[in-house]
Amino acid sequence: MDKFTNWMEEHFLPIAMKIGSQRHLVAIRDAFIGIMPITMVGSVAVLLNVFVRDLPTEWGWTGFVDAMQPLIGINGNVWFGSIAILALTFVFSLGYNISQSYNVNPLAGGVVAFSSLIVTLPQAANFSFALPDVSPDSLDALVDLGVQAQVVGEGVNIDVGGWGYIGLNYTGAAGLFTALIIGLVSSMIYVKLMTRGITIKLPDTVPPAVSRAFTAIIPGIVAIYVAAILGYLSVSIFDLAIGDLILEYIQRPLLGLSQGLFSVVLVTFLVQVFWFFGLHGHNVLAPIMDGVYLPALISNTDAYQATQSTADLPYIWTRGSFDAYAQMGGAGITLGLIIAIFIFSKRKDARAIAKLSAPMGVFNINEPVIFGMPIVLNPFYIIPWLIIPPITATIAYLLTKYGFIPPTFVVVPWVMPAGIHAYLSTGGSLLAGLVALFNLFISFVIWTPFVLLANRVNKIDAEEL
Repeated sequence: MDKFTNWMEEHFLPIAMKIGSQRHLVAIRDAFIGIMPITMVGSVAVLLNVFVRDLPTEWGWTGFVDAMQPLIGINGNVWFGSIAILALTFVFSLGYNISQSYNVNPLAGGVVAFSSLIVTLPQAANFSFALPDVSPDSLDALVDLGVQAQVVGEGVNIDVGGWGYIGLNYTGAAGLFTALIIGLVSSMIYVKLMTRGITIKLPDTVPPAVSRAFTAIIPGIVAIYVAAILGYLSVSIFDLAIGDLILEYIQRPLLGLSQGLFSVVLVTFLVQVFWFFGLHGHNVLAPIMDGVYLPALISNTDAYQATQSTADLPYIWTRGSFDAYAQMGGAGITLGLIIAIFIFSKRKDARAIAKLSAPMGVFNINEPVIFGMPIVLNPFYIIPWLIIPPITATIAYLLTKYGFIPPTFVVVPWVMPAGIHAYLSTGGSLLAGLVALFNLFISFVIWTPFVLLANRVNKIDAEEL
């Protein structure tokens, strides 16, 4: 075990540290963190509508639902101003964080990234519908108004088009990968031109705010025009908007790969490996966990908002699934370890750490356990530490896949206690909450032999003294 640990410290740890500190990956992580307020408020709106509209409707409480219509409408507006425009807010946050990491004007960087995404979006909308009761004799009048119309049986088929629309298909979860790619490209063009001094320079007597704005003009123009050209070429060559191109050939394949059990277990396992060596596993893997699994969560939110049903949610496993079923008490489900220590441990040091850690462990903060026991670089605890989350993730994944519990579709704060998190993130599924508590019990069962073994180690050490 010592040889393995030494080899990992020598070869794996330096690579992991470089990944964890790579500025672009850090900027992506911080960009997702930056949009957390609107992600959360949109999810609160969806969750409220579950409890004031969807569940009461199932129970036949029509009077209650009617009385709640003002709140239901407000929740819909909140969703429209948060989850529905998530890609737009994310691209600004990404541009801001990348620019800040290079010590150039971050506000201008966010604005440039935002504009760069907008110039790639389709600008026209077309609507087709039939008017069975309209006389075909009125076709001439419709054509004079610029409406394409044709006779269909005894009615009229109408095609209406217009310019100046931004579709929600490009601004919500489906547009996150496009926002990520366009934001990275445009922000880096802006940053490189800024750092190389290809800017408009004004005298020192000009107010700083004005000077900063003028300095960003040339880099901003170049970045936005590059994005516009890419968008134009995508439509000209592939007859697809660049967002549709990325969605079809990058985002959907990645999301598809992420939904396999092997992918879920691998990500869960890697989080534990990074933490074992003292690195924040969730932060290191944030570009994957947030970049891939968060869009899956928001897509499930959008699907539920459209259908008000969990029957046809598109993704089995999302970002919230990790927290709900494989991170209760924090990485390694150390809440199970704390419970095992309270029941079985005879070691004063372990019990003291458990008493200090328990209040925070309930809310999934477990650094006191990780560094206090310690678990980091401690071969004694490596087996339960590495295997518990993959096992519990597998249990929840299979139960979700085969329809026993619904997929998670509501963003819930990661500090929510075990069971409650799963209950809320699945829109009020009691069984999901029970599965989370069962997983906590599984972690307790696996941690217990190692707590008992630690008692024997303590006894042997005392006899040697």
